[in-house]
Amino acid sequence: MTSVKDWPVTERPREKMAELGVATLTDAELLAILLGTGIRGKDVVAYARDLLGAFDGLGGMLAANAETLLEQPGLGPARVMQLQVVMEISRRYLAWQLRRDDGFTQPAMVRDYLTAQLRHQQREIFVVLLLDSQHRLLKYVELFQGTINAAPVYPREIIKLVMQHNAAAVILAHNHPSGVAEPSQADQRVTERLKRALGMIDVALLDHFVIGSGTPVSFAERGLL
Repeated sequence: MTSVKDWPVTERPREKMAELGVATLTDAELLAILLGTGIRGKDVVAYARDLLGAFDGLGGMLAANAETLLEQPGLGPARVMQLQVVMEISRRYLAWQLRRDDGFTQPAMVRDYLTAQLRHQQREIFVVLLLDSQHRLLKYVELFQGTINAAPVYPREIIKLVMQHNAAAVILAHNHPSGVAEPSQADQRVTERLKRALGMIDVALLDHFVIGSGTPVSFAERGLL
């Protein structure tokens, strides 16, 4: 096996990053730098490619739970913790961006944030994003959790939360662990019920996102609000 040290300088991930910048690296090269070393019979870049193949890409790998990651050859507890740290840093960075003044004027950023928070979850989770009058994020709350099929949603709990934080607007979100992001009839009924309840206290329901394995679905964009 040829070692990475034997490769041309411009093809080594660290040297390539130093010379051309981090944005020029492939997903495998980024992961290789994070891992540091390969496994028996494979250099670190080949090993990184194998891992990405097993998880259908970098996103799938970072969203995987610890038990699934530990099943892969060469991924022990220390490396798994490294990957989890990277994912958590990503989530916090997205949250920081959304707390800036213009965060919720960019729907794509909201999608990215909610996807990072919910796509890896094994149970259905119902989330409330509380916003101020300028639509800046006040608080992210995972309010209800359910089985793999459903999470119970209680309007009175959402109203209590809104009043507690003096929120002026709300965005709802929940995940479908089955992977299919298409809103169900039950999702639509719950959304309509919550919209009416929030309207009674003059709080706007801006959107409801459903997070699955593909592109998240926005109720507002679908004309369902």
